[in-house]
Amino acid sequence: MNDQEMKGKISRERDYLLQRLWDARVIVSLVLIAVLVRVGYGGNTLAPTQVVNTYDVSTKTNNFIGETVTVRSQPMKKVGLASFTVTDQRLLGGEPVVVVNASGLAFDLPTDSDTRVQVTGDVRNLNIPNIERDYNLNLQDEFYKDYINKPAIIAKSILLAPRVGQITQNPRKYYGTKVAVMGNVDNIQSPVLFTLNESYSLGADNLLVLFVATPKRVINKNQTVGMVGVVRPFVVADIERDYGITWDDRVRRQLEADYRNKPVFVADTIYP
Repeated sequence: MNDQEMKGKISRERDYLLQRLWDARVIVSLVLIAVLVRVGYGGNTLAPTQVVNTYDVSTKTNNFIGETVTVRSQPMKKVGLASFTVTDQRLLGGEPVVVVNASGLAFDLPTDSDTRVQVTGDVRNLNIPNIERDYNLNLQDEFYKDYINKPAIIAKSILLAPRVGQITQNPRKYYGTKVAVMGNVDNIQSPVLFTLNESYSLGADNLLVLFVATPKRVINKNQTVGMVGVVRPFVVADIERDYGITWDDRVRRQLEADYRNKPVFVADTIYP
């Protein structure tokens, strides 16, 4: 499909969406149109691989050796300069799993004990020489003596994974930070704008989500989804500038009234 055909396709779909979605009260449908025009039909960034718990990694290690997995777990103890252990405290049994940071980026563990981390990486048995060779790392052997030949995750990505309520109750703590979030889809305004909630966080506000990639599947109300993106304050002028969106004065005033001084989670990856 050449550029002219692509522009025609986008224009036709934009007109169709305008006809179906235009409603003065559902002003956020304009976000969808603007995003479709801006990003076209480019693919999403890679979503994390299979999401598992650390209990399974530690007790059924042979099922995961050589596989790339994602875990969302509680960080427990720092190991050396660039590693730490994780565990799933909800499940009994199993040993902590060592996470070796091979992402190339420094990662500071959360200072509060209630924030989880999301780790995506390769499951290996901890053999220091082999891991140093395969991942071009220089590990301090003395720090790992208690974990040799035990399961480890050699991390390609490490992100903070706060709960929805943690973000909405203290958004400034996360502004400008790339994080992983998981929650239940609630108020769907359009395929790219909806809110997330968490059933076990009483009194917490829903989190507004703006998805800045073309959806590859339908997102349904009450569906549990995970996302990767950046938390930022919802400032209309900044959103317009950074994502190529233009709203008229009436729409801009309504958006400011609804979302001013609230956080928005700008997601570039979404996965079930």
